[in-house]
Amino acid sequence: MESNAFVLYSREKCPLCDKAKRILEEVKFESGIGYKEIDIHTDDDLVEKFGLMIPVVEWKDDIVQFGNVDKLALNRLFEK
Repeated sequence: MESNAFVLYSREKCPLCDKAKRILEEVKFESGIGYKEIDIHTDDDLVEKFGLMIPVVEWKDDIVQFGNVDKLALNRLFEK
């Protein structure tokens, strides 16, 4: 994954995941920084790792947010 992109771990039928996708789309539109979405149900290890934490957002291989994603906090990550 390119280093200047977020990774969103999500699953189907997840309202918080849908909200996180909308926020990441806004960030992409405003900053040009994209994201890759990964459904945790495609990998048993991801289900075990993230389970109830989703949505989980990674930035440069670090988990930066999970659950209720905050746009302002995401913006601060790449403004540094």
